[in-house]
Amino acid sequence: MAVEKQFCTFTLNDYLFGIEVLTVQEVFRYQEMTSVPLASPEVRGLINLRGQIITAIDLRRRLNFEPLPNHRQPMNVVVRNGNEATSLLVDEIGDVLNLPLDAYEPPPENLDENTRDLIEGVYKLKDKLMLVLDIGKVVGTEPERERTQETSVVAREDG
Repeated sequence: MAVEKQFCTFTLNDYLFGIEVLTVQEVFRYQEMTSVPLASPEVRGLINLRGQIITAIDLRRRLNFEPLPNHRQPMNVVVRNGNEATSLLVDEIGDVLNLPLDAYEPPPENLDENTRDLIEGVYKLKDKLMLVLDIGKVVGTEPERERTQETSVVAREDG
C-alpha cells in the first residue's frame, strides 16, 4: 500500500497548486488589510486575524503572474512555517487531495527559474499538473535560515 500525503489545493492564473495540509492553519475570504510602506512588492499588507497580525503575500506577484482583475478579490490561505503565520493570497481555494508519494516528481525543467525555485515538485493528476509549493521559500524564511547558517559558519572560522 502506497503512503499518501494530503494537500490543500488552490488555483492561481489557471494553474493548480498544492500545499501540505499540515502547514495550513485556515482558509478564508478576502479581508481588508493595512499596507506596509517600503515593503517588498509581493507583501500586500497586514491582516488582523483574531488579534494576531499576519503578513499577506500576493502569490500572483511572487510568481510573476498578471494581477488579479479588479472585480475579483483573492482568497486567503494561512500557512504556518515554524511559529510564523503568513497569509497567501490566491485566486480560488480547491479541494483537499490525498496523493500517493510514488506519484511525486521533480519540478519540470521548462518552468522559469524564479518559479522553479519556489516549486518542490509536481503530481500528474488525471487532467492537469499540481505544482507543490515550497512554503519556506515562498514566505521568505528559507533564505534567511541559510544566511544565518552561513554567518554562524563564518563566525566559527574567524573565532
